[in-house]
Amino acid sequence: MTCRIATVQAEAVPGALERNVARAARFVAEGSAQGADVVVFPEAFLTGYDETVFAGVLPHLDDVAWLHPLQSVVDETGVVAVVNTALQLGEHRTLTDLLIAPGRSPHPAYAKQHLHAPERAIFTPGTRGYSFEVGGVELALSVCYDANFPEHAAAAAAAGATVYLNSGAYFPGGERRRDLHLAARALDNGIYVVYSGLVGAPSDFIGGSAIFDPLGRRIADVTEREGLAVADIDPALVDAVRGDQRMWTDRRADLGAYERSGSLALHG
Repeated sequence: MTCRIATVQAEAVPGALERNVARAARFVAEGSAQGADVVVFPEAFLTGYDETVFAGVLPHLDDVAWLHPLQSVVDETGVVAVVNTALQLGEHRTLTDLLIAPGRSPHPAYAKQHLHAPERAIFTPGTRGYSFEVGGVELALSVCYDANFPEHAAAAAAAGATVYLNSGAYFPGGERRRDLHLAARALDNGIYVVYSGLVGAPSDFIGGSAIFDPLGRRIADVTEREGLAVADIDPALVDAVRGDQRMWTDRRADLGAYERSGSLALHG
């Protein structure tokens, strides 16, 4: 059993929904040409990551005609697309991973659970995790800031995922923090981590799309400003790493009460 994943690095034009959907469709076709089973997109790729856009009229799923160009390519190629967008869901606005699968209606699979400070005034956080299976491999969803929290990836691994997908939009200066978090989530849990990063407008987003193996090693990345990185997921490597690096197996669910000594005198 295996699964080949392609992660996208690209710019989304804020508010240009039709254009961004059409670009997503082209990236799915390109991923299919490289043998990908799953293609992962950056945060807010369909709407663009822009506060003015977020506060305006957002796409919804009452009528999915706006997604037809992407759905058509997915249906033709058999590729599964994970594409993030700002979305109107009833009374709530969410940053949602849409799961676009062949022969199925677009599914709002996962809403970002950890909202960054400016997002909290606009969006509602998600209330649950989500994973899906392709080729015998279980893949869990996350969005940007989610990956900063070790317990988020740990919950995905505990639920059976061996791949942690993260759609993001990092601002300039966040390179070290981004890469450290992503590699740590992989090594912490003995899982693959796949990151898809936005570049460009309106905030000079810095990309960084890459795939990390269960030892936290970067095994594929996008070297140009825009493009795809592709890697095969090897479940046997997950088993081997977890057998050697025992953090996943040896972690304790209960660490007991926490004691504190209080202030200790300092002698000068």
